[in-house]
Amino acid sequence: MTADPRVVVHPDKQALADAAGARLVTAILDAQTRKPEAQVALTGGSMGSAIIASAVRTPGRSAVDWSRVRVWWGDERYLPAGDPDRNDTQNDDAGLAELGLDPAKVHRVAGPEASASAEASADAYAQTIREHGQHEWDIVLFGVGPDGHVASLFPHHPAQRLTDAIAVAVHDSPKPPPDRVSLTFECFDRSREVWFLVAGQDKAHAVAAALAPGTDRWDVPAAGPRGTEGTLWLVDAAAASSLG
Repeated sequence: MTADPRVVVHPDKQALADAAGARLVTAILDAQTRKPEAQVALTGGSMGSAIIASAVRTPGRSAVDWSRVRVWWGDERYLPAGDPDRNDTQNDDAGLAELGLDPAKVHRVAGPEASASAEASADAYAQTIREHGQHEWDIVLFGVGPDGHVASLFPHHPAQRLTDAIAVAVHDSPKPPPDRVSLTFECFDRSREVWFLVAGQDKAHAVAAALAPGTDRWDVPAAGPRGTEGTLWLVDAAAASSLG
């Protein structure tokens, strides 16, 4: 059973980031009332970092026991640790460490300096997820590309088709860099809440296409992920401009 998408429109990108940051803090706090640890999958890009920066500024963040939050990434560019194009580096620069997370519970995808291949990194990441008993993501954050991709699952790319796996190596990505590691659709199916964070006129077509009835995720990957309890499209007015 999955939740039908709900769209929340904010006037601009900053208002979206601030509201989403406060929403994230509240959702993590709620998750900690249900279970010992909250499991959160982050995203990169400008919105992925903006929500981190806003969460850091949210007054209520002190109510969260951040030592009981386990952080992952829905995908990562297969680049060396600290590379500015990596999602985790962008989130770090936005203030991730200021939240008070336990560094041992911040799980990063190994880059080429620490693994033999993107396949090896995907396998290791999947094994780490298994070891920590991740049966359900509490919150998964997605950015959405102008082509409708989410994580590193691109339209008409064979990585979309992988089954019986938690993570996949992605090669020949249509967006640089060409080599990446992504969690799979099957993995994302175990999400309690899925949030799409989208800002900008250049994303308006992708938002409308993903939300159109009957859209196939093969064509628009953002049409695929759904939360069992909630699927939120948190968008600014520009990104919502093509919705009916």
